[in-house]
Order: sequence, then C-alpha cells, then structure tokens
Amino acid sequence: MVQEQENAISIDWKKALTKVAQFSVFISLAVIAPYFGNQLLTGSIINALLFIATTIMGVEYAIILCLVPSLISVYTGFLPLILAPIIPFIMIGNALLVLTYSSLTSPSTSLRTRGFWVGAIPAAFVKFIFIWLAGMILANSILHGIAKNIMLIISWPQLVTAIAGAAIAYFVLKIISYIK
Repeated sequence: MVQEQENAISIDWKKALTKVAQFSVFISLAVIAPYFGNQLLTGSIINALLFIATTIMGVEYAIILCLVPSLISVYTGFLPLILAPIIPFIMIGNALLVLTYSSLTSPSTSLRTRGFWVGAIPAAFVKFIFIWLAGMILANSILHGIAKNIMLIISWPQLVTAIAGAAIAYFVLKIISYIK
C-alpha cells in the first residue's frame, strides 16, 4: 500500500481503501455474530470469517479479527462473566486456526497446490485441541464449580464450528473465485 519513490512516500489509495472496506465488513460481521446467541451458529460464522479474512486480507487482519467476537460475547452477556478466564484461550485458539491455515496454504508452501482443505482441516483440529486442553486445565484447576459449562463450550462444539466455518468459507471463497 505504501511505496517509497525518490525519498517520497506514495500511498496506493485504491488498495488502502479496499482493505479498509473489507476489514470494516469483517469486523461488522464479527461484532454481529455473537448476537445470534447460539454457539454453533455464532462459532461457524466466526470461523468462516477467519478463514475468509485470512485468504483475502492476510494473517495480520485475521489475527485482529480473532479478538473481537469473544470480547463482544462477554460484553453483551452471551458468555457469562464467570467464564471469562477461557476467553484468552479462545482468542489464542482462533489465532492458531488462522496461523495454521495460512502456513499450510501460503504460496511459499508446497501444499498450496493441494487446496483449501489441506489447511482448513488441520487448522480446525489445532484450534480444537488447544482450546480443549486449555479448558481442561482451567476446569480442573481454577474453575471447579463451573467446569461442566466450560467443558461444553470448549469440547466438541469447537471442532464442529471450525469445520462448519471452513465449509462456509470454502463456498464463499469459491463463489468470489479466491479458490479453484
């Protein structure tokens, strides 16, 4: 977006405005998604947004997007405040999803030619395993009384929503011709 030319900086305004517009759409959808109040629906939408944002905009923007939904969920009360200790782990799990997917599908990786799913499925499992292990540790060490609630949030729904999000992202990216 920014290029140096003869000691002057020029900005590719078209590219910059496109990124701002795209990111605004992603952030808006990430803010709205928790209002559905259903973990399976919200999680699927958020994971789809993460896959799509990573593919279209890159890791940097997708990582920022990882922070928004969990904060909105606590702020709005969709996630009870008592479960707040799991939020950093959900954010990190989302970041791991983005980083795993990106590393397995980046142009510099030989796996790039194998397609979207080579990055999406391992990314879903990495996210699930990380959040599940973090939740188990929290449930067994700090949050004894509410362990059952945490276990439901961090167990199978994390994997299901990551894979469902990948499926949604795949079809959206196919429609807008980002993948063949």
